[in-house]
Amino acid sequence: MALLVPDVGEVLLLSYMLNKIAPGDDVKLKLFKNDYTPVEGSVIGAFTEADTAGYAAISLAKADWTVATDTGTTTAEQPQKTFTLTGAGTHYGYYITDTAGTGLLWAERFSDAPHTIPSGGGTEKITVKIQGE
Repeated sequence: MALLVPDVGEVLLLSYMLNKIAPGDDVKLKLFKNDYTPVEGSVIGAFTEADTAGYAAISLAKADWTVATDTGTTTAEQPQKTFTLTGAGTHYGYYITDTAGTGLLWAERFSDAPHTIPSGGGTEKITVKIQGE
């Protein structure tokens, strides 16, 4: 599935762009473990954050974003992030929140969901990328 910015995320992102509210510090990358497909009406409570052993949300540092335009397509991208997990778990996708973890910005269900991590642990690697024309 493609990245989706739900209605609540559109409001937050526009509020940041127009300086209506301060964006705060770095946004957070989180995995979700419930079998859910993001929709326009998604809210933060629709996602059940992963609790696999070793899991922790990852901050996406402002300085790590690269923004480039190539043949009419603009891309904002973070370097690949790795969740190193030490136990079994199932993940269906990721979502991005504000610094406090209370505002949903965008989400994406893995196209090959679910990802199952075995009892010995494993990794989830995600490259957060936003594209627009």
